Amino acid sequence: MNQPLWSPGVVRRAATNMATFMDWAGADAGRPLTEYRDLHSASIVDPGWFWRALWDYCGVIGDKGPPPYLLDGERMPGARFFPAARLNFAENVLQGARRGQGLVFWGEDKVKRRMSAAELETQVARTRAMLREAGVAAGDRVAAILPNMPEAIAAVLGAAAEGAVWSSCSPDFGVQGVLDRFGQIEPKVLIACDGYYYAGKTIDLSDRLQQIAAKLPSVRKVVIVSYVGQAEAVAHGLNMSLVRQGRLAQTWGDAVLARADRAASFTRFPFSHPLYILFSSGTTGVPKCIVHSAGGTLLKHLAEQQLHSDVKPGDRVFYFTTLGWMMWNWLVTCLGSGATLLLYDGSPFHPSASLLWDYAAAEGCTHFGTSAKYIDALKKTGLEPQSSHDLTSLRAVLSTGSPLAPESFDYVYRHIKPDVHLASISGGTDIVGCFVLGIPTEPVWRGEIQGPGLGMAIDVLDEHGRPAVSGKGELVCTRPFPSMPIGFWNDPDGRKYTAAYFSRFENVWHHGDFAEWTPHGGIIIHGRSDATLNPGGVRIGTAEIYRQVELLEEVQESIVIGQDWDGDVRIVLFVALKPGLKLDSALKDRIKAQIRTGASPRHVPARIVQVVDIPRTKSGKITELAVRDVVHGREVKNKEALANPEALELFRGLPELQA
Repeated sequence: MNQPLWSPGVVRRAATNMATFMDWAGADAGRPLTEYRDLHSASIVDPGWFWRALWDYCGVIGDKGPPPYLLDGERMPGARFFPAARLNFAENVLQGARRGQGLVFWGEDKVKRRMSAAELETQVARTRAMLREAGVAAGDRVAAILPNMPEAIAAVLGAAAEGAVWSSCSPDFGVQGVLDRFGQIEPKVLIACDGYYYAGKTIDLSDRLQQIAAKLPSVRKVVIVSYVGQAEAVAHGLNMSLVRQGRLAQTWGDAVLARADRAASFTRFPFSHPLYILFSSGTTGVPKCIVHSAGGTLLKHLAEQQLHSDVKPGDRVFYFTTLGWMMWNWLVTCLGSGATLLLYDGSPFHPSASLLWDYAAAEGCTHFGTSAKYIDALKKTGLEPQSSHDLTSLRAVLSTGSPLAPESFDYVYRHIKPDVHLASISGGTDIVGCFVLGIPTEPVWRGEIQGPGLGMAIDVLDEHGRPAVSGKGELVCTRPFPSMPIGFWNDPDGRKYTAAYFSRFENVWHHGDFAEWTPHGGIIIHGRSDATLNPGGVRIGTAEIYRQVELLEEVQESIVIGQDWDGDVRIVLFVALKPGLKLDSALKDRIKAQIRTGASPRHVPARIVQVVDIPRTKSGKITELAVRDVVHGREVKNKEALANPEALELFRGLPELQA
């Protein structure tokens, strides 16, 4: 394609925060920075300057201390940003929230609520008081099992105000999945909901919470948020056993809302003070507990939101996420840029495929964030929001979770909005942010992520560790950045942390994505490199196959693995078809032809097998490694990471793979 799908135009480009920051940063640096590539280059050549400039531009509250603002900047890990700074994450987020209208919440078609910025601040202050009364001090852990609802925002900011460390998961996690996570970090307080709604059904959590509380002896207090109207009954049931142990369960109403009004107050901590513990979603063992700092998280999110996503005071930001995905943590910070948050919990297709767009239109959504999987699924429903909904306010569509197929780019511009900034973004739980993402001052090219983030020294290396100017290789970051984890929980000597990211290339962050540069300076992600296929010694990214399979209307979803066979690796494609369809020889031939012509003959699978479901993680990512292990007869160690672990049995002992 010789023309971009979208360009901002002179007027729109000049109105972006990025353009304003380029002028401001150029004056600060004493030299012109009129193009994004110039600004990006400056940000990685002198990261101490860049992150200090961002602090000043965004008006971060706190004391950044004297220079230097980066110590040991050549060490990965080991670099220290703002070593003398002190700040409070919640104080900064709530300062920005005062410029917006707080929170809007839809729970499918069951619940619609609002919480003003003033009401949010009051609940944050009361939550902090509740936590202090429960014995929570700076560094203690507060855990949550909650939907993406207003109380979750108040709770996380109340914990941050006190300097506690927040960790959360969504209420669809099973008992063992929760214990695998929270059991490692020993929280003092657990905040949970009484139940939740999904696809029109009401799911009760009382039994699960009984089992979880019984096996988390560190928890001194359980707070039950009312969502399905059973909070008092759930709290009472918990107290039947907890009180005998000197522990307590209360409703959110009694523990938080019944408290007297008080002014919000904040304790400022070092830049590297822990804020979040996030968990890896892999299925190869107990989840890793990844600890993120308050300062690093705040600065990274401000860069991504204000500059890369062009979030401004008064904007209305939606992201379809749960508390088990780092995009929820990202969404929380949007308050700090003056945005109103549009929260949603439940199925994105209940009671109809138009529900999220009904929400976007009704609330004047400016930024619509979702997963690549959702965009593909929406495309297959035939919905055309551009024709059915008033999306005048919409300026940006953000997509992550997996690579966004070129055809999904087409769908967004043809059927959602032609003048929207479509930002495919990619990063991870590991950095609570993005390596590569949107650039609102630059054109959008079909199938490409626009470029590396500010302050991120991204490169693609070949198998020998040399920069791959063309062709595919390993996505890496060669310079430190503030949102690198503080470390892993219960990893005092840092061995697990170092092994996870720095064992492949010395002093270089190896992220595990298979990627390549484009002629426009953009990036294409071809999937996880540990799931890369290797038939005949040729490396093939799984995303290259998915892009072709998604073009077939008969296929709802697919997953591809490499099967060890006859001294080599053969490609096996599993497909879940639309209801009532059967994988016959004609459809197999069509799938193979599409892959052959759209990708290459090397991409054509040796076997295509129909299944009725595809296993995926709680955040909706398909689990290639788990399926590969099952096919090879190996144990999947962490099935609790999956939303539908029963689907794994569909891949065990298949006769189609025995010959």
